[in-house]
Amino acid sequence: MSLAQKHFQIRELLYDQGVIFCYSGFMTEGILSGIGQAIKQKMTLESVDANTVRGVFSVFVEQMQNIIRYSAEREPEAQPEESVLSYGTLTIGREGEQFFVTCGNKIRRDDRPRLTEQLTVIQQLDRDGLKNLYKQILRGEPPPSSKGAGVGFVDIARRSSRPIEFDFVELDQNYVFFSLRAVI
Repeated sequence: MSLAQKHFQIRELLYDQGVIFCYSGFMTEGILSGIGQAIKQKMTLESVDANTVRGVFSVFVEQMQNIIRYSAEREPEAQPEESVLSYGTLTIGREGEQFFVTCGNKIRRDDRPRLTEQLTVIQQLDRDGLKNLYKQILRGEPPPSSKGAGVGFVDIARRSSRPIEFDFVELDQNYVFFSLRAVI
């Protein structure tokens, strides 16, 4: 199979899934900013309403920041967070009138139980429950392993039109691949 055929297959797979934007590679805050502006501009050109643009953009930023902060694939590993490149994937697409944002990255296997518990609780909350949890987290202390206020997943769920989805793929004895999807 030729190089062009391989790339066309990837393009067709993404197109068939409704993907309008896809990034796979090392991520930094600078890349987040540049891609974010392009996404906002594209959605504005398509006359997407401002609330939807803000929702998609906010979920995109939260998911990119999760990859930057928590991906187990980092270079160089020993450097401070500001100088690290973190590897992950992110797609934005359309399902009818709604948009979806999906991200994925390798995480350490021992982070899986905590994530599963946290995300399962978030999945089961209604709008009022998410709002209350969001306020509760902002008033409290972030979890010891958190590199932020701990509100990212709750914020994603609050902006989603239906419960967030998440899944894991077993990789080896040390790592799993984590994926999160939100529909706006």
